[in-house]
Amino acid sequence: MRVGVCKEIKNHEYRVGLTPAGVAALTRAGHQVSVETKAGNGVGFSDAMYQAAGGQIVTTAAEIFSAADMVVKVKEPQPEEYRQLRPGQILFTYLHLAPDPEQTKGLVNSDCVAIAYETVTDDHGGLPLLKPMSEVAGRMSIQAGAQALEKSHGGLGVLLSGVPGVPPARVLVLGGGVVGINAARIALGFGAQVTIMDISLPRLTQIDNDFGPRLMTEVSSRENIASHLSHVDLVIGGVLIPGAAAPKLITREMLALMRPGTVIVDVAIDQGGCLETSHATTHQNPTYVVDGVVHYCVANMPGGVARTSTLALTNATLPFVLQIANKGYRQALIDNQHLAKGLNVHRGAITYEAVARDLGYKYEPLV
Repeated sequence: MRVGVCKEIKNHEYRVGLTPAGVAALTRAGHQVSVETKAGNGVGFSDAMYQAAGGQIVTTAAEIFSAADMVVKVKEPQPEEYRQLRPGQILFTYLHLAPDPEQTKGLVNSDCVAIAYETVTDDHGGLPLLKPMSEVAGRMSIQAGAQALEKSHGGLGVLLSGVPGVPPARVLVLGGGVVGINAARIALGFGAQVTIMDISLPRLTQIDNDFGPRLMTEVSSRENIASHLSHVDLVIGGVLIPGAAAPKLITREMLALMRPGTVIVDVAIDQGGCLETSHATTHQNPTYVVDGVVHYCVANMPGGVARTSTLALTNATLPFVLQIANKGYRQALIDNQHLAKGLNVHRGAITYEAVARDLGYKYEPLV
């Protein structure tokens, strides 16, 4: 199979879809790999390293899209990219389609085969290709929130750890999944006072058993969230419904309960955000203020630590890339039910139920 890796073009996105080691694994298996020049420069992988691994360096992304059977990326294709997709071409990347009708329309019109990292599953009910970036984003959310809390960034001027004689910051984490647990772990490491909310009692029991009394747990409801907003310093939004738009847990009216300078880091922004007032921002301009509340809504948070993120992501994705390349996508999907869950768009049809429901398409599962 001809596999292509193009340079990411989203704002301040430096990650790359394959490492030189990944290219070497594919070429050893008999596949041809083309890499756009400078695709890996942002994470320390030079063109020469890809060539040494057996890859071919090409000058433009257009060469990738025109020749590759499968394009391996990190972020969702931008308009100039999905317009270049060919009928039947395989796209393997993060998609996050539910809050993005324009991208969805573009993929449907392209007649491509789009497999989304974020909906591939595993034997334990987890999301193995989303997990590494959720771990990164959860941990980053606390350092981003800590900076945004500084007065010069519009925040309350509160230090997460406090100091002797001054209490630590109060952090509320919405969602007890991978993002939430990693956020809570880092916040506790800073010395903050942390409460985590989730709708699942078994999940809260597990968290309580793992962390003990250092981490307070509470059932998530609009009333319980509201009761915290008047005195919390930092809120982390880490909720996830796989493939679907994130639920809006904090309304515009609820912002009035919060003190000016309170910070919200909405890690759920890739799926539309868990606040009514959330909209995607970039690493270049990461925050904005609504009703005095600082919103941090960077849609590609892990891109800020691109080398760590690339290594973590490709550790997880490479086995699936090899399955698709070795077998072709149809046989790979038949043989691996978990990979099959990643199929979101197939030759003009929406094949993931939550995406079809949220965007008003007919759900057409691949049979």
